[in-house]
Amino acid sequence: MVSFDITAFIDYVKPIAPHLILIVAALLAPAIGSRSEKMTAVFMTLAALSAIGVTAYMMYDGYTGTFAGMYSFNDFAGLMALLFLTVLSITSLMSVPGTERRRRNGEYFSLLAIATVGMMLVCSADELISLFIGIELASIMSFALVAMKKNDPRSSEAAVKYLITGGLSTALFIYGMSLIYGLTGTLNISGIIDHLAAADVTWSYMIATVTLLAGFGFKIGMVPFHAWVPDVYDGAPTPVTTFLAIGSKKMGFVVFFKIFLMLFMASHLITGTTHQLQWVFAILAAITMTVGNIVAVSQTSVKRMLAYSSIAQAGYILIVLPVATDYAMMGGLFYMIAHVFMKGGAFVVVAALAARGVGENISDYRGLSKRAPLLAFAMLLFLFSLAGIPPLVGFDAKFILFSSALEGGTWTWLVAVAVINSAISLYYYAKVVKAMYVDKGTTKDRLKIHFSFKVAVAVCAVAVVVIGVFPGPIIDLCGLGADAFLHP
Repeated sequence: MVSFDITAFIDYVKPIAPHLILIVAALLAPAIGSRSEKMTAVFMTLAALSAIGVTAYMMYDGYTGTFAGMYSFNDFAGLMALLFLTVLSITSLMSVPGTERRRRNGEYFSLLAIATVGMMLVCSADELISLFIGIELASIMSFALVAMKKNDPRSSEAAVKYLITGGLSTALFIYGMSLIYGLTGTLNISGIIDHLAAADVTWSYMIATVTLLAGFGFKIGMVPFHAWVPDVYDGAPTPVTTFLAIGSKKMGFVVFFKIFLMLFMASHLITGTTHQLQWVFAILAAITMTVGNIVAVSQTSVKRMLAYSSIAQAGYILIVLPVATDYAMMGGLFYMIAHVFMKGGAFVVVAALAARGVGENISDYRGLSKRAPLLAFAMLLFLFSLAGIPPLVGFDAKFILFSSALEGGTWTWLVAVAVINSAISLYYYAKVVKAMYVDKGTTKDRLKIHFSFKVAVAVCAVAVVVIGVFPGPIIDLCGLGADAFLHP
């Protein structure tokens, strides 16, 4: 008779315990959705919070472990899991009213949960195949989510564009991955690092670098692979736009860090020399933040402005790659966490206003401070934080990330470009603030905002202020995550 050891089973699946919570929630969501839309949103929010609790406990307990030799849990995987679960919580809260969807409520939340599982798998992946599984799981779910506005042709158009460019990105990644396997004979990340540290650069190596760079450049909206961002963000339901902007992009950066920071720069980081690829990333970072900010200046739609702002923010985070130090990695992680609340909060405000019939153009926000004073003030906090105004969290994030590039003097020019771009961004953020507080609107009727939007905005606003004033605990967590990532 075969006996079942429950303790051994729990120990075996413990590294993916938070993932299992979301998988179970995704399976139950369609059944709950057939009964109540609000209940499904609340259920998914509670599932995300439960997974956050489990992840936080595992990190606090100092737990590390591996599942099936493919996925590992450590401080880095745990920190990023907390980030993605927070994104899911915010998105679920935004989705309670369901004003931008028609039918298929349960399936919508299932797609969100499974996409989050894919992002979490990417963070804990130990080999390229498991990395690919996580990427595609998140991407395929996202394609369907973008098309959720059934009666809006913009949503269908955005989904088609996203699908086509996403398919091209996948093809480039698979091709690059096959070249890496041919060069090293392994798909295990540690094994590839060991091989590349002692290998000479070949043409196959360079081609693999270029194809992977192009493939993942799409995921984060890096110039020149950014054209899809404004159209997809504008056409998708606002909660989905939020999910992509503060969730999917962070997954793309994790992939960037794992592929380029850990693999292609391995030997050069050990010897302390500057690799040519670091210069490539420095130039791409400068171009990305500049293009994003300059094009954002001319936008009249708040969603498209925030989309180009996201491109610029991607340029800032790319600073991690040319600098390639522990401090830069910590700064990059801190910036990613800050961005969740800054950009996420801004999109929550956009969604809350859209639910009450307010348009998405900057001109539609005129006089908003009279109609929804708390919402307008929260939007001011989010925009000024994105611009890097103290004492908000955006200032701390930019200070840490930019200062990491000053060490050694090699990347001082990149810091200058980033500071100039931050000043440019303040101009177009201030346009929205001016519309809300200075310009007169056509009506002064108060807006009744749904309770779930108020909760989501409050969470983001409190985080932007509190983490900005007391960044120490989050910085310490990011330091642990960076150490676990670079020195496993």
